[in-house]
Amino acid sequence: MTLTSNNPIKVMLVDDHKVVRGGLRMLLESQPGFTVVGEASNSKEALHIIARELPDIVLLDLDLNTESGLDLLPQISSNGSSPRVLVLTGVRDVDLHRNCVRLGARGLVQKDIATEVLIKAIRRVYEGEVWFDRTMMSSVLNDLLNQRAAKDSDPEAAKIASLTDREGQVIALVCEGLRNKQIAERLYISDTTVRHHLTSIFSKLDISDRLELVIYAYRQGLAEPPR
Repeated sequence: MTLTSNNPIKVMLVDDHKVVRGGLRMLLESQPGFTVVGEASNSKEALHIIARELPDIVLLDLDLNTESGLDLLPQISSNGSSPRVLVLTGVRDVDLHRNCVRLGARGLVQKDIATEVLIKAIRRVYEGEVWFDRTMMSSVLNDLLNQRAAKDSDPEAAKIASLTDREGQVIALVCEGLRNKQIAERLYISDTTVRHHLTSIFSKLDISDRLELVIYAYRQGLAEPPR
């Protein structure tokens, strides 16, 4: 499809930093064939604007202050307008990137990429393609195959099989009673990344909080109960 000023790609920005959103808006609207139809800093704002403006592309940051973009991903995918989501993140964690794919993202780009790469990624996702690192896509496909095999034999096994190695480490440390900051220090990652991992774990295991996670982990043998 030929993009013109009368038929631009409608982009929605979801980022908790106003300055970042402003910079992205200036960048995109300086390009031919783009228009920014809305900005949001949290999931409630995002879902409201998506329903109203019907964007083609949602450019989503994973870190939304007290929220995780991972929580918002499936909600966007289930929205009647079904915009395509391109994740824009500064978090360099392959497990989190794989979870983005699992939850419906059509692409992922790092915040330190060149602007022309971002523009190209948006265009490709708009045209129905995906934009991911080749190694990550191979890893995701292997995960999906393993999950399908586990699902055929045991529903709980399927949930557990969907966990990444890093998520297993986070679960073990939660069961030791460590808080997010302590887990971050132990694994040499950021507090934000720990929060993203917990969001993904809760979603995969269909549980709601840390206490329920500890009980589940002990019951399923994911961690040893204290003696």
